[in-house]
Amino acid sequence: MTSSSTRPASPGSALSAATSAATSAAGNAAGSAAGSAANPMDVEDVRTRVNAALAAFMDGQSVLLDKISPQLAPAADALRDFLLDGGKRLRPGFCYWGWRGAGGPAAGATGEAIANAAAALELLQASALVHDDLMDRSDTRRGLPSVHRRFEALHRDSGWRGDREQYGASAAVLLGDLLLIWCDELFLRSGLEPAAVLAAKPVFDLMRTEVMLGQYLDVLEPVAGDSTDEGALERAQTVLHYKSAKYTIERPLQVGALLAGAGPELVEAYGAFGLPLGEAFQLRDDLLGVFGDPAVTGKPAGDDLREGKRTLLVAHAMRGLPAADARHLDERLGAPDLAAPEVAELRGLVARSGAPELVERRIEELMRQSLAALEAAPLADERARTVLLALAEAATVRKY
Repeated sequence: MTSSSTRPASPGSALSAATSAATSAAGNAAGSAAGSAANPMDVEDVRTRVNAALAAFMDGQSVLLDKISPQLAPAADALRDFLLDGGKRLRPGFCYWGWRGAGGPAAGATGEAIANAAAALELLQASALVHDDLMDRSDTRRGLPSVHRRFEALHRDSGWRGDREQYGASAAVLLGDLLLIWCDELFLRSGLEPAAVLAAKPVFDLMRTEVMLGQYLDVLEPVAGDSTDEGALERAQTVLHYKSAKYTIERPLQVGALLAGAGPELVEAYGAFGLPLGEAFQLRDDLLGVFGDPAVTGKPAGDDLREGKRTLLVAHAMRGLPAADARHLDERLGAPDLAAPEVAELRGLVARSGAPELVERRIEELMRQSLAALEAAPLADERARTVLLALAEAATVRKY
């Protein structure tokens, strides 16, 4: 955890008083709409329905894997555990409420089919996380061993020959690729009308392209970029847009809308709401990656510093620090020998730079922009507007 001497002045305060009041009221309304639901993802049982869709899909895929070879049992178990470990399900949630806001039904066969289509986004997210953990050399994900570490342990415990780290990495690449294939399979076989799926597929494909290219730019920056030059902020903003902001909220909303037959006006309105909200979501993630509580986040303290993440938070810190401190932060960020005491030192530099407060203010600005766009959006169902307001708060005012 971050000590009081290294904690930014206002971590966790994401919204202005007016915005906070609006989203809190929305959260209460969303809870009332679903009886006792405290989490907007539980309105209309979205999380339960998405989890059920994922479990049913994995049941079928596990049969296939077993039919191919019983040696694939560890792979099936790892994929099931990774998918059903209780993730936030934000992307399926925004897809579902994008559908509802466009007039899509909640119940019946079509309501079941949209849960399948939304669950496909969680397969995409799982693929990205498996690969991300490998690229970042992360030991854990949500408090459990990351997939490559799990297969390293399998190699070691089984007494197999060869390089266990190479085996773990190879397994993670292949299983991440398999999840990416499966997301397309579940989306196409969701049970929705083929014409609806065809209408949404270009945005679904664009979303996958954007996140992969954003990930590549994220990998490129630590090795080729200079965090102290004038272009660092712009490059960090580009990574934020394509690796996270569009992929997390804007595109899922638009996919849901197009599946429901929405026209360009609503699709554009969802972009105006979703992109700034997605940026705010990622900025909150950046703060948690440096200052988050490991007991809550499931990741080691200061994990982004160990991984060398060149985020907007870091880019702003470089500009707020004296030249010598900025050089030290730039040189030691992501160093292979970075130990806990030095992580705490770098966290202190980021805190003293003023960057956390700047990022908090940016989150507030983005939230005002996002909520104004949502208020003006031509939704077909006011309940969807209420829940989307609550989801906006859940995405940006969080500790994990």
